Amino acid sequence: MTKYKLEYIWLDGYEPVPNLRSKTKIVAFAAEPALEELPVWNFDGSSTRQAEGSSSDCLLQPVALFPDPARRNGMLVMCEVLLPDGSPHPSNTRATIPDDPGTWFGFEQEYFLYRDGVPLGFPREGFPAPQGEYYTGVGYKNVGDIAREIVDTHIDLCLDAEINLEGINAEVAKGQWEFQIFGKGSKRAADEVWIARYLLLRLCERYRVDVNCHPKPLGMEHDWNGSGMHTNFSTEHLRNVGGEEYFEALMTAFDEYKHDHIAVYGPDNHMRLTGLHETQAIDRFNYGVANRGASIRIPHSFVQNGHKGYLEDRRPNSLGDPYQIAGRILQTIETVPTGAAGAAQRVVEEVAA
Repeated sequence: MTKYKLEYIWLDGYEPVPNLRSKTKIVAFAAEPALEELPVWNFDGSSTRQAEGSSSDCLLQPVALFPDPARRNGMLVMCEVLLPDGSPHPSNTRATIPDDPGTWFGFEQEYFLYRDGVPLGFPREGFPAPQGEYYTGVGYKNVGDIAREIVDTHIDLCLDAEINLEGINAEVAKGQWEFQIFGKGSKRAADEVWIARYLLLRLCERYRVDVNCHPKPLGMEHDWNGSGMHTNFSTEHLRNVGGEEYFEALMTAFDEYKHDHIAVYGPDNHMRLTGLHETQAIDRFNYGVANRGASIRIPHSFVQNGHKGYLEDRRPNSLGDPYQIAGRILQTIETVPTGAAGAAQRVVEEVAA
């Protein structure tokens, strides 16, 4: 029997943004455990804003399992929070979202690295040189001395944890970086984003560096980019059938539900979605080919391939919950009919009108 270090990870009840929490359970197994072998555990919900002290037990239900690259015989266990009766806790956003393994998501997580209250590379007072050379920048004046070490180590940690991380780059503002995660299905894709965030936070502990995911940490009054979590998405129908008519119907639905999307795309988004710094205004919806100032950016390849492929929703911000973001996108997509059944439904609607 081997004793495994199981790091149970969950989202707490803080609002508007949950925090990652974790604790370690040591369990002996004859071989590396599978997800279904992991026990349900519990925690004190009164310390995480998820229960009252008079009835504080909440349950941790393992839902995704990853190797822990920093520990021998370690596993990272993403969990849903349940009430004592086994039903989803009100803070459990994963349990209630629609899911479809045929819907693929790519999350572009932007963030700032902070030390002592300022982004890495910023002077104690004032600002460094204006934005320009920092994006995908190279050299000490652009990326400093430890940021590259952090992000490169984070790559290795994610890959060793079997997370489908597809790339990283320095971003537009000094001290700002991005990593990209690809996954199939709302829940799996979002699981990997949360675990990648967890690994970055844990890594930065040793450097005395904080990860700041606020969408506009330097404030609206300064001419510096905010942080988003641009979300690329495609369905089997969008990849294999598509077509301009279906695409236009899809964009009509995204426009119709734009306020529902913004409601789950991360707090303080009004500070970021101003129509400046590669964003569209928060109360508007538009789309355009290769337009980074649009709500939905359409890749050239999408149009050239007969309106088939993937689209990029540029409105989600860096503090957003990927469970809610992916779930809302899929929920809107499901309102748009496809195929012959969809055409028949449109005829019925036109006749009724």
